[in-house]
Amino acid sequence: MTDKKNILLLFDRPNEPVFMEKGDTSTVFDVPDSYLTDRYRPVGNEVRARFGEKAERRVPVREIRVPDMRVPMSVGRDEQFSLFIPKHKTAAGRLIDIFLGMRTVDDLLSAAVFARDRVNPYLFHYALSVALMHRQDTKDLELPSLPQYFPDKYVDSKVFRNVREEATVVSEGSRMPIVIPRDYTASDLDPEHRLWYFREDIGLNIHHWHWHLVYPAEASDRSIVAKDRRGELFYYSHQQIIARYNLERFCNNLPRVVRLNNLREEISGGYFPKMDSLVASRAYPPRPENSKMTDLNRGVDQLKVDVGDLERWRDRIYEAIHQGFVVDESGNRITLDENRGIDVLGDVVESSIISPNRALYGDLHNLGHVLISYVHDPDHRYLESFGVMGDLATTMRDPVFFRWHSYIDDIFQEHKTRMPPYMVNQLNYEGITITGLQVAADGGSPNTLNTFWQQSDVNLSRGMDFVPRGNVFIRFTHLQHTPFTYTVNVNNNGGAQRFGTVRIFLGPKNDERGLPMSFRDHRLLLIELDKFVVSLNPGMNTIRRRSTESSITVPFARTFRSLDENRPPAGSPEEGEFNFCGCGWPEYLLIPKGLPEGFKCVLFVMVSNYEDDRIDQDLVGSCSTAASYCGVRDRLYPDRRSMGYPFDRLARRGVDNLMNFLTPNMATVDVDIRHEDRTVVRPN
Repeated sequence: MTDKKNILLLFDRPNEPVFMEKGDTSTVFDVPDSYLTDRYRPVGNEVRARFGEKAERRVPVREIRVPDMRVPMSVGRDEQFSLFIPKHKTAAGRLIDIFLGMRTVDDLLSAAVFARDRVNPYLFHYALSVALMHRQDTKDLELPSLPQYFPDKYVDSKVFRNVREEATVVSEGSRMPIVIPRDYTASDLDPEHRLWYFREDIGLNIHHWHWHLVYPAEASDRSIVAKDRRGELFYYSHQQIIARYNLERFCNNLPRVVRLNNLREEISGGYFPKMDSLVASRAYPPRPENSKMTDLNRGVDQLKVDVGDLERWRDRIYEAIHQGFVVDESGNRITLDENRGIDVLGDVVESSIISPNRALYGDLHNLGHVLISYVHDPDHRYLESFGVMGDLATTMRDPVFFRWHSYIDDIFQEHKTRMPPYMVNQLNYEGITITGLQVAADGGSPNTLNTFWQQSDVNLSRGMDFVPRGNVFIRFTHLQHTPFTYTVNVNNNGGAQRFGTVRIFLGPKNDERGLPMSFRDHRLLLIELDKFVVSLNPGMNTIRRRSTESSITVPFARTFRSLDENRPPAGSPEEGEFNFCGCGWPEYLLIPKGLPEGFKCVLFVMVSNYEDDRIDQDLVGSCSTAASYCGVRDRLYPDRRSMGYPFDRLARRGVDNLMNFLTPNMATVDVDIRHEDRTVVRPN
C-alpha cells in the first residue's frame, strides 16, 4: 500500500510530466507504459531512465482500468479553467466523482496519475483537492496553498523572468526573494487603485478560492455540496466582503461601492491585471473602461447566454421573495421564512446541484460573473479567454466584482427587510449588563488601533515548471496591524453562573460625507471581528480576548502553509482539520487600513444568551478557528442565530440609529484606526 502523502506530490510543478522528479526528496513515479501520453509513450524507457537514475525515492503506480475521462478532458490542457462556466463545472464534477469513486488510496493514486497529464492542470488541481478533502481515507492530508502551484494567478507576470533567472544562476542557499511592486496594475490616476492592497491581496484571493473549495457546487455525492446552511453562508461571507470593502473605501476617501443595478449600462472604469496564465500561455485579458455586458455566444465554451436571461432570473427571484416562497422542480412551495429562507435563497442565487429549481431561477450569480468576464470578446471572434472575473482565484482583483456582489447582496437584503425585526426580548439577556468596554493595541493607547505595511515571503518553487530545483521566494506587500486586546466588563446579577456568546463588530462612525448614519445603512457596514462563548460568574466579570483568537481569521502560517512546514503533530486531532482550517479571512486584514490622522469607528460588543445560541454537538478536534465565515468541518454551523445577528434585519420601531438599538447586554466605544505609512519585513 502506498503512502497516501505521495498523492500530494502530484500537485508539484503542474505543467511538467508526471514522470519527472517531484518534491524536495527527488521522488519519481514509476508510471506504466499505458499511462504515458501519446507524446512520451514511444520514448517511455528513455525518459523514465533519464529522470529515474537520480531519484532518491520511487513510488510504484499500479495499472488499473481507468474510468472514462472524456468529460474531464473536454476542457483543453492549455485552456483557462473556470468554475463559473457550466461546461467546466460539469467536467470538474465528473473528475471529482472519479476520484471519490476509487475504492482505495492505491487506486486513487493510479487514477490521479493517469489524469494528471491529460486533464487541464487547473481543473486537475481543483478536482483532486476537493476529493482529498472529502474522502474519509485522505481528509487528514494537508492541502498546500494555491499560490505555491499556480503563482501566475497572484503575481505580476514580470516577476517570473526574475524568478527564473534567480533559480538558474544562483545556488539555493544564496537566492534572494524577488520583490513584487506594491502597486503594479495602475497609477493613482485611477481612484479605484487606492484599494490595490485589498483587491489584489494574495491571502484574500486565496480565502475566496478556498471557500469555494470547501463548498463545491458539483458532485454526484450530494452530501459534499449540501453542507449545513451552505446557502446562508454564501450570502453572509460575501455580504461581509462587501462591508469590509466599503470600510476600506472610506479609509481611502472613496464613497460606498455603486451597485451594478443596470445590466445594460456601460461599466465605468476598467481593470488591467498584468498577469499571464502559465497554463494557457496567454495574458489575462483586461476589462476596458466603459465596456458593457452583451449577449454571449461562444461555441468553444458551449456558452449561449443573453443579458435578458440574467434579468429574467433576477425578476423571478424577486417575485419569489415578494411572494414569500420559491417553487421547486415538482411545483411544491418552499417558504422563505425567517429560519431557513435565507439558506434557500442562497442556494437559488448561487446555483448548484442542491438548488431547488435551476430551470426556473437559473444561474444568476455564476453566469453574471461569466458575462462580465467576456465583455472584451463575447462571441470569441478574437479567440480570447475570460478576464479575471471568470476565475475564483482572481475574481476579487477587479473592482467590478464588488459592484456585482453589491447587486447580488441587494437581492438578499430585499428578503432580509421582509423579516420581522428583532424585539427587545430577542436581543436582551436578562440580568446581564455590559458595564465597560475597551480595546487597546499592544503598547498603545486605549481605543486606538494601528496599521502599517508588511512584506512577507512566499515560496514558489513547487509551481515553477522547467527551472532548477530548490526554493525560490517572492516578497509581497500587505496590510498589517499591531495585535490588540478587547477588555469587556460584564455584570451578572442573576445569582448563578451563566453562559453567553460574545459578538464583536466594527463599523464606521459616520458615512463617507462625515454625517451620522441611520441604523438601516449602518447595519450593512458593520463587520464581524469575533464571536466566542464565555462563562459568567455571579457579579462582575472581566473578559479579555486577543485579536489573534478571532473566529473569522486564519494566521499567516495557515494561509500560506506548505507541505512540510507548520504541520500539526502527526496523529493529533488537529491534523485532520488542517485543510478545512485553511479556509478563513487573512489575520492581517482583520481591521481596515485607517487613515494617518485616524479613521473614526465604533466598536460594538454584545453578550447574547448562549442557551438561545447553542448547537448541541461535539466540537472536540474540529476546526472552528474561522467558523464565522467558513463553518465547521463535518458539523453544523456553531450558532443557532441567523448569520450576522443582530444586524441582519431592520431595527424595531422607534430605533433610528445604533445608539437607540442598544439593550443593557450591548455596548459601544469609539475607536480610532491610525495608519502609518511604513513597511516592515516579516521575520521568517
